[in-house]
Amino acid sequence: MACSFFALAIFLYFTLDSDYASTPVSAASEGVQITYGSVIKLMHERTKFRLHSHDVPYGSGSGQQSVTGFPNVDDSNSYWIVRPTPDSNAKQGDTIKLGSLIRLQHTRTRKWLHSHLHASPISGNLEVSCFGTDGESDTGDYWSLEIEGSGKTWRQDQRVRLRHVDTGGYLHSHDKKYTRIAGGQQEVCGVREKRADNVWLAAEGVYLPVMESKIDIA
Repeated sequence: MACSFFALAIFLYFTLDSDYASTPVSAASEGVQITYGSVIKLMHERTKFRLHSHDVPYGSGSGQQSVTGFPNVDDSNSYWIVRPTPDSNAKQGDTIKLGSLIRLQHTRTRKWLHSHLHASPISGNLEVSCFGTDGESDTGDYWSLEIEGSGKTWRQDQRVRLRHVDTGGYLHSHDKKYTRIAGGQQEVCGVREKRADNVWLAAEGVYLPVMESKIDIA
């Protein structure tokens, strides 16, 4: 386990910008708080597939970079950096509260998790794609955090929904799978109804420690 976290830290050092790479990180454990700047995998609760993207465009709809659910845990294209919106006062290391607007940046391609009114390829729901660059982001990349239960800040063991600001669609996946280019991977889309299949959990990753307050330990 220690070796895998060390390998992930090396991966992050070479893939993230210098401000993030130089900041100490801590490995995820049950109940740890998710903070801005953390690099995580999102696991679809029911199917256990991870939110995934790769440099392959959709063959229909927007033609933007595709987003899928990936069956294997050990895949570097399933890491996402949790970022605030550009107009937010939130800083790296801040906790993420219920109702916060967040963005998810794909670590490999630097594009943002995005949605719009194009139809998704399999189910015809709202397409979810990756779009933009480090310096190019718009409200199509904004997702509102909803926490199931009584929690007020996002923790690793909490069930959450991400609701797209522009379309009102919840980040969603299901058993419908691609058969060709992304064979065996699940469709990820947006649906406007709150359903069991739009619940996610923060899974593997490197979680930045909370920086809002410091406690001295004797």
